[in-house]
Amino acid sequence: MPLLDFLDPQAVLPALRVNGKKQALQELASQAARLTGLPETAIYEALLQRERLGSTGIGEGIAIPHGKLPGLTRIFGLVARLDKPVNFEALDSQPVDVLFLLLAPEGAGADHLKALARVARVLREPGLIERVRATRDAAALYAIMTELPKAA
Repeated sequence: MPLLDFLDPQAVLPALRVNGKKQALQELASQAARLTGLPETAIYEALLQRERLGSTGIGEGIAIPHGKLPGLTRIFGLVARLDKPVNFEALDSQPVDVLFLLLAPEGAGADHLKALARVARVLREPGLIERVRATRDAAALYAIMTELPKAA
């Protein structure tokens, strides 16, 4: 099973240019709206509401902004590599340059948490984040994020 089967090839932004956290969230919301058909403002507000509870910057330059939305039929993921790191008020106070947006249907319950945990595990795979940072190609970034786990 692929590591992230809820990531579509179109949901990859390999060199996103933003000046800060709010602009990053706006860009993610805009791209997610285009791909899901949901209103951009609803997505952005859900992300802002979650950020008010505490930063989704998990450390080591990684953030996983997320939220639940009515009208969404399945878990949706979008990965972005920022052109320049931005302050995201992360747990380790380090700037963020890799974002994984995760949206879930309003009634997703435990599935949302499982998906969130899975994304965090994938992004902490040894060597993966370095490979993400080394590419500016959407197809390569998609391949890195969805490759089959290594056989143990």
